[in-house]
Amino acid sequence: MRELKGKVAFITGGTKGIGFGIAEAFLKNGINVGITGRNHQGIRDALNKLNKHADQGAYAIGIEADVRDLESMKEAVIQTVDEFGKIDVVIANAGIGHFAPVHELSVQQWNETIETNLTGVFYTLKATVKQLIDHQGYFITISSLAGTNFFANGSAYNASKFGVTGFTQAVMLDLRNYGVKVTTIMPGSVATHFNNHIPNEADAWKIQQEDLGELTVDLLKMHPRTLPSKVEVRPSKPSSK
Repeated sequence: MRELKGKVAFITGGTKGIGFGIAEAFLKNGINVGITGRNHQGIRDALNKLNKHADQGAYAIGIEADVRDLESMKEAVIQTVDEFGKIDVVIANAGIGHFAPVHELSVQQWNETIETNLTGVFYTLKATVKQLIDHQGYFITISSLAGTNFFANGSAYNASKFGVTGFTQAVMLDLRNYGVKVTTIMPGSVATHFNNHIPNEADAWKIQQEDLGELTVDLLKMHPRTLPSKVEVRPSKPSSK
């Protein structure tokens, strides 16, 4: 895995934010990328940007898919393998957030959060695990510091991210004997479009999406005898507010 050129990555929710930042970093290091998204125009816009920055012959493809639908994920994997021949790295990134006091949180909001953030990670792995075992690949989930630190109005989001963190660590134990490395990355405040936020100059203190792209590349390049199975990352300094 330390030689990245020619590797193939599959990234859910890769049209913007953290997923886009990781895709961009991968392409710059010669890794071919298949990104998923639920919006056709969003996928097209992302590919136009990503493929302008690709290096070493690498390129990206985009696939409409919903992580809440296992068959949709299986089809996205088939399309990626048909294009590139294999999958070496999987980034389970797609996620949403609904925040409200528990007595105001709707059943729909709860289900959507759990189905996307937690079940979607499980479906992503189920659809890709054969490729990961066959190619002794790397499975990386994007959890959150909210996966270890609870907060008011976060019952659904906390539950989903606590679940992702625990799920990933158990998967790490299941798959390491097959030569598959597994890590969960737990970011704090990140300057992304999450929850309809528009990144702006006031976000300069936050982690930037390219920082997480760089971190993920570093994980892939690490000596295979060493596994950072859980990585917490936060802004160096808190907001000045």
